[in-house]
Amino acid sequence: MPGPVVLGAEVLGVALGERATLVQFSTAFCQPCRATRRTLAEVAAMVPGVGHVEIDAEERLDLVRELGIARTPTVLVLDRTGRVVRRAAGQPRRVDVIAALGRAV
Repeated sequence: MPGPVVLGAEVLGVALGERATLVQFSTAFCQPCRATRRTLAEVAAMVPGVGHVEIDAEERLDLVRELGIARTPTVLVLDRTGRVVRRAAGQPRRVDVIAALGRAV
């Protein structure tokens, strides 16, 4: 059985947040992706040490396939080491993102 998925700065192309990182997979014409971007950016700005990175799913098909991303938006919550602790597809509510961060920090 494979271990937990870990995504580091070398995979994401940006440094991880000090305490946690919100990773969003989006596509150009995805309307819920825009709202998700705003929600995640707001939460990242509210919670110290939390970073937010948006990945264009069409540009990173290798990673999309490796992680089994089936739709956009998909959000991964990473702990400070880059380990995926939560995963959700669809537009999240702010309260759910904050609750998911509780598992990461």
